[in-house]
Amino acid sequence: MIARISMALFVAGLGLGGFYLGREWEADELKELKLTPETAPSTRWGRTRTRFMSMFDYFSEPAWPELLPPPLPAPHQKPYTLVVSMDDLLVTSTWDRAHGWRTAKRPGVDYFLAYLSQFYEVVIFTTQYHYTALPVLEKLDPYNFFITYRLFRDATRATDEGPVKDLSYLNRDLSKVVILDTHANHVRTHPENAIVMSPWKGEVEGPEAKGLVEMIPFLESIGIYNPQDVRPILQAYQGKDIPREYAKKEAEAKAKFIEDWKAKGGHKGLSSGGFTLSSLFGGSASSQPAVPETYLEAKRREAQALYLQEQQYIKEHKEEFEALLEQDRQQQAAQASGNLFAALGSMTGLPAPPLPGQEGASAAPGAPGSAPQGSAPGAAAPAQK
Repeated sequence: MIARISMALFVAGLGLGGFYLGREWEADELKELKLTPETAPSTRWGRTRTRFMSMFDYFSEPAWPELLPPPLPAPHQKPYTLVVSMDDLLVTSTWDRAHGWRTAKRPGVDYFLAYLSQFYEVVIFTTQYHYTALPVLEKLDPYNFFITYRLFRDATRATDEGPVKDLSYLNRDLSKVVILDTHANHVRTHPENAIVMSPWKGEVEGPEAKGLVEMIPFLESIGIYNPQDVRPILQAYQGKDIPREYAKKEAEAKAKFIEDWKAKGGHKGLSSGGFTLSSLFGGSASSQPAVPETYLEAKRREAQALYLQEQQYIKEHKEEFEALLEQDRQQQAAQASGNLFAALGSMTGLPAPPLPGQEGASAAPGAPGSAPQGSAPGAAAPAQK
């Protein structure tokens, strides 16, 4: 009798639970599930199944519901976000018995990151774990000038086919997001935002070595022309050799610009009856005015000048930046050692040793693992960044 009653209660509980799971959607719930009223299931069975399956998302979804902090207020936020894979796109790693693991930078990667950071919020998104990827990223951008954010394996979605970079968790307007990757499976949730490039395996010459630099004019044009939505543009180039196709379109646009300029009489300059303005100052009477720049060329020239100024600034202040980096390393090492000894002291009952620069400090008696209460005479105060 008890077993029958328990079974009846269990079945009744399942029925009530299923009925509750099939209730209508709420606005906060749709936002949490990355759904909209248009994309969310509209039937009771669909709502029940979606809610039930979401209970297991903890084991497969990214570690955070929003991978990036909210955008900065204008004018500090860049208008577009460029999500870039690291593996076999910016760098490649090889292993052999003689040298172990070695990582090489792709030709032009420094210029790629520095130049495009004028137009984009650059986010490096790798499927590696942070403890292996972070040292590489610190080499690519040691002063944190060009890479705005870094995302690692724990920010991906786990699937049977491998990790997926789900842009719906990015906390950015997807009409302004472009993602570069070398694996189509990594971007399969948002192919309309993706450019899938051929992987780089360490070549120093040939098309694969130049592929990253050749992509710059296309990405640059998006930042210059400022389209409302990048996805139709990316879809128009899907399956094509983007650098080559874009170069053709830019050449065609330049030819059309020159044709229109000539049709308006621009090639005649200010000449009249064989007299030109240049001949007044000793120039040749037959010289013609130069073809004016297009809007794209003018903005490109400005961006190139800004890039050179920024590189010159970094070069002139490199020693200062290196000193700040070394100061940060020392502070982090001191904090890490202090935390370790404090934890050991709490377990053993022994006082923690003084931190570097505090060797003469005295600890309060009877307080195991307590922080030093005084400083040695003449001890230097910690430097502030």
